[in-house]
Amino acid sequence: MQYNLPMKTATIPPVRVEPSFRQEMERSLETNESLASLVETAVRNEVKRRQVQSEFMRRGLASIQSTVAAGSGIPADSVIAKLEAKLAAAKQRA
Repeated sequence: MQYNLPMKTATIPPVRVEPSFRQEMERSLETNESLASLVETAVRNEVKRRQVQSEFMRRGLASIQSTVAAGSGIPADSVIAKLEAKLAAAKQRA
């Protein structure tokens, strides 16, 4: 048996803030925006940011592991030396 009923909504736990911060939040509201919708938007944005950050880290670590396994990495000392040489050349031209 399959149910296609919408899920009930849930609430975000209340958060205590300083009265001055609540006033700042209320002053920042856009036309027809509620404090609840501002908080929901902020939480959604933060959750998305964390998901993106987590995926970025996962891909970065996988890339490092792949490079190490293949032995195709370039030593950091070599990269830094090349960058320092470019910087020195740029300073001489200036």
